[in-house]
Amino acid sequence: MSIILLLIPVAMGLSGFFLWCLFRANKDGQFDDLESPSHKILEDDVRI
Repeated sequence: MSIILLLIPVAMGLSGFFLWCLFRANKDGQFDDLESPSHKILEDDVRI
């Protein structure tokens, strides 16, 4: 029973950390353009 008292705060802390990371990535603009990186692979850009 005492392990539950330890695991609940640890789980809440980890979930809060990952939620903070998600909001920070969204604020920094990481999810703004999801299509052009996949199209850049298909472009035939030859640089010599």
